[in-house]
Amino acid sequence: MTEIIVALTVLGLLLAGLGVSLAGSARFNRYQLTRQQCIAAAQAQIESIAATGQPVPNQEVTRLWPGLTVSIKETPGAGQWQGLTLVEVTALGKTYGKNVEIRLSRYLELTIDK
Repeated sequence: MTEIIVALTVLGLLLAGLGVSLAGSARFNRYQLTRQQCIAAAQAQIESIAATGQPVPNQEVTRLWPGLTVSIKETPGAGQWQGLTLVEVTALGKTYGKNVEIRLSRYLELTIDK
């Protein structure tokens, strides 16, 4: 009887450890998925602006990457970058209460409408 109780206790501890490990792995994977989605959304915005001069419409961003917020900031280049426009795209997501923020930037030949 003692051997059965010890074996069940050890088995229970192993299963509890496995459960904690799987939960941690799931959290990490979800964070990485959100991070990849933020990178994809930011890259898509920059590529769209470079190709067409216009960002991806907000409806499409919401459809393709639900739960993400994407903002774009354009500033004129200075110094050796004068004549170009610095496009900064910030993508924000949230997973398990943790914020994910990806910021990408690129100089493009654009005119800023004021």
